Amino acid sequence: IEIDRILRAITREIGQRATSLLENWQIIGTLDSFHAAALLANDYKGSRPKIEAGAMCGLIEARHPLLILKVKDLSKVVPLTLSLNDDRPAVLVTGPNTGGKTIALKTFGLLTLMAMTGLPIPARETSSVGVFGQVFADIGDEQSIELSLSTFSSHITNIISAVKNADGNSLVLLDEIGAGTDPKEGAALAESIVLHLLSTGARMIVTTHYSQLK
Repeated sequence: IEIDRILRAITREIGQRATSLLENWQIIGTLDSFHAAALLANDYKGSRPKIEAGAMCGLIEARHPLLILKVKDLSKVVPLTLSLNDDRPAVLVTGPNTGGKTIALKTFGLLTLMAMTGLPIPARETSSVGVFGQVFADIGDEQSIELSLSTFSSHITNIISAVKNADGNSLVLLDEIGAGTDPKEGAALAESIVLHLLSTGARMIVTTHYSQLK
């Protein structure tokens, strides 16, 4: 009975101070998130880019943060300098397998999202990032037996979303566009998709092996 009385009294005391406790909890949580972001930025030598208006992004000597954290040496991670803007709305990336096409795509997309959420990024301070309303990505192979998706159809499912919804305030990242089917048909389809997305005004990076598309 005495334990019950004490617990009830403590509960009443807490209830009377509920508003202050909740405010403190939110403040502490915010400070904790800032501290965590700062610690992470120190680990991958991050800096704060300029945040610009409009759909643009110019990354200078950008590196993938997970690669930096893995090798523990900034000099061993090859930097990437790439920009998208009104003068260059799209970039087509090609090269041999294991040449770094996909990691370049991932680095650009990840650092753009990180900057938009207020996180420092592993790139020069003179880098600039705009605020995109939408980001569409088709990277990797989402082949699925349960969903009855082949390699090709899994890519197309992702691309359809970009084709239907992309606009002048969108960033579109497509890895090995048109892969997983007959090369001639895939290249023709890839060309049509790229030209359509360009007509919407979206900013876009596409990787490919197709000579016809290049």
